[in-house]
Amino acid sequence: MKRRAALLLALLVSACAGPVVKTATVAPLAPAPAWRTDSGPVAPLDRAWWQGFGDPVLTDLVERALANNTDIGVAAARVREARANVALARSQVLPTLDASLSGVRSREVDPFGQPEKQTAGEPKLQLAYEVDLFGRLADQRSAARDAYLASAAARDAARLSVAAATASGYLALRGLDARLAVARSTLAARTESLRIARSRVEHGYSPRLELAQAQAEYDATAQILPQIQLAITRAEDALSVLTGTMPSTAARGLATDRFTVPPVPEGLPSELLRRRPDVAQAEYQLAASDRSLAVARKRFLPQLRLSAAGGAAFSTLLTNPITVWSVGGSILAPLFEGGRLTAQADAAGAQRDQAAFAYRRVALGAFRDVEDALAAVQRLDEQVALGERQRDALAEALRLATNRYREGYSPYLEQLDAQRGLLGAQLALIQTRSDALAARVQLYQAMGGGWPGVATNPGGAN
Repeated sequence: MKRRAALLLALLVSACAGPVVKTATVAPLAPAPAWRTDSGPVAPLDRAWWQGFGDPVLTDLVERALANNTDIGVAAARVREARANVALARSQVLPTLDASLSGVRSREVDPFGQPEKQTAGEPKLQLAYEVDLFGRLADQRSAARDAYLASAAARDAARLSVAAATASGYLALRGLDARLAVARSTLAARTESLRIARSRVEHGYSPRLELAQAQAEYDATAQILPQIQLAITRAEDALSVLTGTMPSTAARGLATDRFTVPPVPEGLPSELLRRRPDVAQAEYQLAASDRSLAVARKRFLPQLRLSAAGGAAFSTLLTNPITVWSVGGSILAPLFEGGRLTAQADAAGAQRDQAAFAYRRVALGAFRDVEDALAAVQRLDEQVALGERQRDALAEALRLATNRYREGYSPYLEQLDAQRGLLGAQLALIQTRSDALAARVQLYQAMGGGWPGVATNPGGAN
């Protein structure tokens, strides 16, 4: 008889175990042994990598952004919400104890037709507990914990993104300041050239064509100033938003050519997936989706609930209180749900596939980010060196052309061409130098920014 009961229970469990949910097979990633671009000398990546540029103003901006940025505040609130969900899932595996108190005042007719008044009360304690026979509640708790870890990694990814955006924005602002200084200096030279051309025309030494050319070149240079000033205002406003303040004028520190160029951070491709918070976020989300799929399948299995209650009944019709109690249990096995449980399991399987492909996409993107940043650092450094040589050559050409023009050996157009070439080279060099510094910021972000990892104990709930 006992064997038949056990066999019947086994058949019931197997019948309720739910459908096998097919999930996609996502190929694992095999990191290369080394990066495509030779990084040259490397150094350990400091968590406060923005200090490596040697500008106290930059350091202060990044730290204020990390303290006051609204996106980081939103991400931190989501971490707090996820921690609360872990506590909620943890509470599901613990018994619940409730207290109730009921009372009544009544006037009725007894069997003899006489009025009867009664004052009664019944305090009671109720205990309920669900036995986690098949681990469904434990899986729910694990899914909540993985979701918490994913939210913590997302918060750290937001912090890294805000730090990189602030550093890049400040470097771009200082580059605009340098461009503005060059434009003003060039405009001053154009003013002097315009004065000389006007004087030569008035005294009959030069045709009016030279005056028209000088005026046109002066106006062309003057148009650059408002363009740069508008870009500076926008860059300052963007930095204000990043630091959580109203739009205002940003403080200035070092010039672009005075920044310390920090070294390339060390790190192998095999280490990258453990160093980036966005990859960790995708990995924890995948783990949470696996647990959620297990929960969805275990909803087909029976659930065992135990309950107990105890208390006392008081009444003016009773000489002494009466003790009341009850102990019981129930087994709930789903037999027909109209396809609801099957649909939930299929949805959980689809969510798991989404998380798996999302993880692979993020991981591939991480390798691409590092490769792109390493290549940008190397090639932009080369461009800076070539740009400096070009600037120096054009400055010498302008000096010679100016002397020849003043001595009357060459037309004004020769000096004008030299001025145009030098201005373009100076502006291009400043932009390339700013891009080279920004490429290092992007590299630090791609390398994980010295991310320390997330805590694995959300509020003591494992």
